[in-house]
Formats: sequence, structure tokens, C-alpha cells
Amino acid sequence: QVQLVESGGGLVQAGGSLRLSCAASGRTFSGYTMGWFRQAPGKEREFVAAIRWSGGSTYYADSVKGRFTISRDNAKNTVYLQMNSLKPEDTAVYSCAATRYPNYSSLSYYTAPNEYDYWGQGTQVTVSS
Repeated sequence: QVQLVESGGGLVQAGGSLRLSCAASGRTFSGYTMGWFRQAPGKEREFVAAIRWSGGSTYYADSVKGRFTISRDNAKNTVYLQMNSLKPEDTAVYSCAATRYPNYSSLSYYTAPNEYDYWGQGTQVTVSS
């Protein structure tokens, strides 16, 4: 059974940084695509970034490109989201997600929440102005 556990959220001032972690367990994740999503109060869940576990190719939402970096550590079975230059509008609950199939050729197909099969419980990120 796949388990995803996020950590690293918190309160930070605008312009600051946080690193979120997503510890994955339950199977071998080679061949999986991992994603980070966020959901602010009263808003729909929004795609943030995705990474292929094998090869490490990445894809970002325009709103975070140049500020956020997604990465993974194969030895630790962990996916990270490094968030720099944080803005108040980045405030949300951040969740990681995983999917194995279908294996789309482009990561741009992995921006919809319903493409993912497994989800973590989420971690709160609050950016004060």
C-alpha cells in the first residue's frame, strides 16, 4: 500500500523559504510520476510541480517557475519541494501525489489532480506579508 507523508510546512514571512518533504513508502517508485499540489481556502486544488522518479525530469506551474524546485532522493524515497521568494498568495495546504499509469510522454499531462492515484494528508504553508 502506497503511503505519502508530507512535512516541512509552517509560517514564513514574504520573501522567505521553506522546503517541503514527501516521504514515500509501500513500493518501488521507479516509473512513477510524483506531483505537488496546493489548495487555498475557498479555491480549487492547484498544480504546482511534477517530477519523474526515474530520470528526474521536471515540470512547473507558471506561478512558481523560477521560485520553486522539485527534486527527489532515491535513497531516501523522498520528494522535495524547495520554495524560495515566497509570497502571501502561496499560502495553502500543500499535498504530494503519486501515479504510475498512464505513462504520458510529457509531464504537462500531469497537472490535473485526477491523474494521480495516491495522496498525502497535506502540510500547511502560511506566508505572512
